[in-house]
Amino acid sequence: MLNRRSLLLAAFGLAIAPAVLARESAPLLMLAETYRPGMSLADYWVSEKYDGVRAYWDGQQLWTRGGEKIVAPAWFTTPLPTQPLDGELWAGRGRFSHAVSTARNQTPNDIAWHEMRFMVFDLPTQPGDFTARLAALRKLLPVTGAPWVVPVPQERATTHEALQALLDKTVKMGGEGLMLHRGASLYKGERSNDLLKVKPYEDAEARVIEHVPGKGRHGSRLGALVVETPDGKRFRLGTGLTDAERENPPAIGTWVTYRYNGLTAKGLPRFARFMRVREG
Repeated sequence: MLNRRSLLLAAFGLAIAPAVLARESAPLLMLAETYRPGMSLADYWVSEKYDGVRAYWDGQQLWTRGGEKIVAPAWFTTPLPTQPLDGELWAGRGRFSHAVSTARNQTPNDIAWHEMRFMVFDLPTQPGDFTARLAALRKLLPVTGAPWVVPVPQERATTHEALQALLDKTVKMGGEGLMLHRGASLYKGERSNDLLKVKPYEDAEARVIEHVPGKGRHGSRLGALVVETPDGKRFRLGTGLTDAERENPPAIGTWVTYRYNGLTAKGLPRFARFMRVREG
């Protein structure tokens, strides 16, 4: 999955940085916009949003969203079909850290992987719209003898009030939120309203471009991150960071996820708060 430049470098024996290799092999996945009250719910399916590691199965290998190989035990992947799958490696509600550490480990930990599930929500190469792909997914999964491979339950969305009630119920049970998937949508590796995330708060991603030294209690460590959004807006993230993250902050160039409450008149996120380093 390397481009011409990378292949030429490899041919001449020149090293290619792991981060570059990851970008070159990154799968083109559907990415979500944010649902806002007033948007039409006609033709949408709704499911829980699983707080884990986005994973793409190409028929032989698991990959992160960023194109890094996920080294899972053979017993975990052997039952998977040869057809590509799009889903989330999930360890249960409130167990994001376990999912991340398990998926990151290049020497798979059997005990940790036995607590993981592959929540599959789409078939990227299956012909047809999402409703047709969902019907095909329900025929393909679950796999006999592999209860860790789970087709994500989907139901038809109805009204905003019903959606809000389901969101409240999911969050109270420890869930992160909901996902909306347009039934008539084809699988396209881009961000669009065909896929929407529904959360009790807004979140987004930005790239770390600078570390700002702290003051007072944080005088010997990080005070804030200066981050840049995909559209070039820059601002500081100074809250939400743990002491451990201030001691060992996300590296320059790392993408992070932050939460916020609306936008200012200048289009900057209001009350932005660091959540986590983006995985994959």
